[in-house]
Amino acid sequence: MRVGVLTGGRDCPGLNAVVRAVVRKGVQHYGDEFLGFVDGWRGPLDGDTVPLDIRAVRGTLPRGGTVLGTSRTHPLDHPDGVRRIRENLAEHDLDALITVGGRDTLGTAARLADEHGLPIVGVPKTIDNDLWGTDCTIGHDTAVGVATSAIDRLHTTAESHKRVLVVEVMGGDTGWIALRAGLAGGANVVLVPEQPFDVEQVCAWVTSRFRASYAPIVVVADGARPADGSMRLGGSGVRLSGVGEWLAREIEQRSGKEARTTVLGHLQRGGTPSPFDRWLATRFGLHAIDAVHDRDFGRTVALRGNDVIRIPIAEATSRVKRVSPELYAEAGVFFG
Repeated sequence: MRVGVLTGGRDCPGLNAVVRAVVRKGVQHYGDEFLGFVDGWRGPLDGDTVPLDIRAVRGTLPRGGTVLGTSRTHPLDHPDGVRRIRENLAEHDLDALITVGGRDTLGTAARLADEHGLPIVGVPKTIDNDLWGTDCTIGHDTAVGVATSAIDRLHTTAESHKRVLVVEVMGGDTGWIALRAGLAGGANVVLVPEQPFDVEQVCAWVTSRFRASYAPIVVVADGARPADGSMRLGGSGVRLSGVGEWLAREIEQRSGKEARTTVLGHLQRGGTPSPFDRWLATRFGLHAIDAVHDRDFGRTVALRGNDVIRIPIAEATSRVKRVSPELYAEAGVFFG
């Protein structure tokens, strides 16, 4: 078979490991030929390709980013997008397309497969870990590790200066990175989008921590918001990110304790993938090419326990996997 591969949406560690596994098994086990589409959905939209073979993917397992490039292109925003993709797949004589992406990229893949009959298999990646139906997504473990390492380092400077350090991590809709890195790093407060927070309670936890002669670390997802809707950034409503600086100012004003903010930003999605992400991405790639040969199109691979299964792409993108109240409550034991 001739198979196309693309990586779409925001980058994350582990993308190259997927492509490598797909190509290695496809060539060695099935005798496939591969073509990489450049810059996410823009590739099949414009017919922009690069050759993919074993030599092209050699040495890419530990590399961050994506050798195929990526973009936030939405082909369905183009009136002739479906026609252009269909024609480019046909022009290159491709039998299937493996799409590695998050909610937006796989959401497009689901529509192209289900509504237009294109032969697509999905692979879930996103540092946010917010895709439904899979225990973990590619890139999430690395992001948690980067955030945890930063929190570990910030403990020492917080103690030295006896100040509050607010660590803002990514998580616009879900708090998986904040919760897991916060617990692993020994944070004293963790704030997530799923649970609007009370600023006065945050200040009470901070004050309690100082009474115990320790300087507190507050971890906040960039999509977390106060319950009273009081946060205003730039003087004109709420926008994503900026919550860390806002919260540090509120803590200083209300508690009288000096506070500083560290925004981890794109550090969480860059660099070398963790061993777990390399393992997960490799397994996803191996199972994705199997799905192609089973002609199990319109489905994505997913992790359940230790098993890689297949579920409809539309199911994975139909809802957001959020931190449950029960899981968040477990972390509350360590607040304050």
